[in-house]
Amino acid sequence: MGWFFWSPLAAASLHMVEEFVSPGHFPQWYKHYKPGITKSITTGFLAIINGLLLFLCYDVGTLGRSRLGVALWLCVMALLAANGFWHLRGTVRTRSYSPGVLTGSLVYLPLAVYGYVLFLRSGQASVLTAVAAFAIGASYQCWSNLFHGFRARGHAPVNRGDS
Repeated sequence: MGWFFWSPLAAASLHMVEEFVSPGHFPQWYKHYKPGITKSITTGFLAIINGLLLFLCYDVGTLGRSRLGVALWLCVMALLAANGFWHLRGTVRTRSYSPGVLTGSLVYLPLAVYGYVLFLRSGQASVLTAVAAFAIGASYQCWSNLFHGFRARGHAPVNRGDS
């Protein structure tokens, strides 16, 4: 089961390939979906955020079966599942393909549900740990949206000259 702790890293990597490589074009879709935050959606910003996410997913893998590893797995997968739901909602709202919706819907969401059930049933996570991890991880989409709005209004540095 040690491989299971590396699954967020594999899932996030697949998701980023869908967003930025094949078929790619996520930044353009995102700017169409949320035109009010276009100034905040820069290549540099997306590279930093996604790099930090991969680093966090790597940490989950290295912590493995420890109590902290299980809690971090739950937290990261809640973040990824919320992102998958965000892509699905964006696809429905725009009636257009959101690069990332396939891996978000078909990998992130089922993996998160499976992991939550697995860790709760096995006793590796308490209900309190699962609820707290879900609240922390799923909150990412909320503060991400707020931060993008803040950056787009010029209250936070935006990578100028960066597309």
